[in-house]
Amino acid sequence: MLTFDGERIPERVVHAKGTGAFGYFEVTNDVSKYTYADVFNGVGKRTPLATRFSNAAQNLGGTDVSKELRGMAVKFYTKDGNLDILCLQTPVYLYRDPILFWSLLHAFKRNPQTNILVDATARWDFVTQKAAAMHTFFWTLSDYGLPDGYRRMDAFPIHTYEIYNKHGERHYVRFNFRTEQGFSFISNAQAAVIQGTDPDYFNRDLYNAIELGNFPAWRLEMDMMTPEDIQNVDYDPFDVTRLWKNGTFTTVQIGRLVLNKNVENNFRDVEQGAFNPGHLVPGIPGPVDFLFRGRRMFYRDTQNYRLGRNHNKIFINMPLYSKTYVRDGTPPTRLNMKNAPNYYSNSFNGPIPYVDEKRPMEKLQVLESNAVDLEPLRYFYNNVLESEAHRQRFIETIVLSLVPVTPPVLQNAIKILNLIDRDLGARVSIGLEVALEQRRAQQAVAAATPPPNLPRNTPTAEFAADTHLYPKNVQDVHK
Repeated sequence: MLTFDGERIPERVVHAKGTGAFGYFEVTNDVSKYTYADVFNGVGKRTPLATRFSNAAQNLGGTDVSKELRGMAVKFYTKDGNLDILCLQTPVYLYRDPILFWSLLHAFKRNPQTNILVDATARWDFVTQKAAAMHTFFWTLSDYGLPDGYRRMDAFPIHTYEIYNKHGERHYVRFNFRTEQGFSFISNAQAAVIQGTDPDYFNRDLYNAIELGNFPAWRLEMDMMTPEDIQNVDYDPFDVTRLWKNGTFTTVQIGRLVLNKNVENNFRDVEQGAFNPGHLVPGIPGPVDFLFRGRRMFYRDTQNYRLGRNHNKIFINMPLYSKTYVRDGTPPTRLNMKNAPNYYSNSFNGPIPYVDEKRPMEKLQVLESNAVDLEPLRYFYNNVLESEAHRQRFIETIVLSLVPVTPPVLQNAIKILNLIDRDLGARVSIGLEVALEQRRAQQAVAAATPPPNLPRNTPTAEFAADTHLYPKNVQDVHK
């Protein structure tokens, strides 16, 4: 009985609710001239992997069908160690400065007074104060914010990665996982129905598909620039809040990610999973932006808090082969490296740090700016939203989210929407005026309707007649 008291561990501070599956990555194209990472070389090679899909803002008991950021984290078990690639369903992110991480979470998580999850005023206040965040916010308010399950969404690692080949020649890439199931979305009306009948819709859809043999797959591509391209473009290609402009890059296909096995135990294989964007392999030294540096620290720290210092010794997180000087601490400690020396360096063939001789000697320094550019938001509204029907649904969702917002924040939001695009601002303003008038009418009707004339805490006659807290022949021993 006492064991039950300790079954739970802290839930993730973000991306708490999710599911997972196992599968493999198969190389379909020769990309050796771009990177010598073993996982992406050798056409036909298959590498085992684990994935975790999640909603960003929901708690463990939350709903799957809400418009918000979603994650797809992939752990490749390569012969050179684990490669973790953490993705969102949007190709851009909310901010560049990692110090904003905690402010973002506070604004998008539960209100500290009411404990209500969706605080529309806080969310709009944050994104209008940090206007660069509105680009990602726009994606989540569009059809892309609520795909029809995890299987039918694309996934993007958001950063610009540096990669290099065996000659030390560098390229800069943005990886894209494109769903082979085809993208589709859930409308607001459909979401309202599903939320009341199957709040675990996303989890159930993925599990059932794999169990029935309909293995979901994603095509892995990389949009690529050379060092010369980086110097010649008229925008910052390392800015995670914007897209790369069409015509400034080439796209190369790498392979396919296939999920073909469900987890056997959710706690062991999903809850204990620890993904970190800092887990990289030779040939992929990773991004160079400031946000990535912060994420490496944040992810490691939260996993130490949630799973303990030895979280990398939990089976799901272990590489295929490893030797370390990490000893003792909170279990699991596994074999604890038995009687091997626990100091470096030593004379007993202990492990030595890996030195990649092929890695370029020069390091790229990125100078980042805090300037806000509204052009990517204008492009999103006029180009990414390809149809008038999609734009109309997008506007309706914005209006719905703005109705409960307090006047000062609301006025600021309308001002920025007009700066982004006059058509967008005008249509939102018109829709909002209608929605607010309807809300005022509903409130007036509610205020004019008298409440039932009943004594406080007295059950209705129907309840008293048809319901008994105790059988009639049982007395209340507390009387």
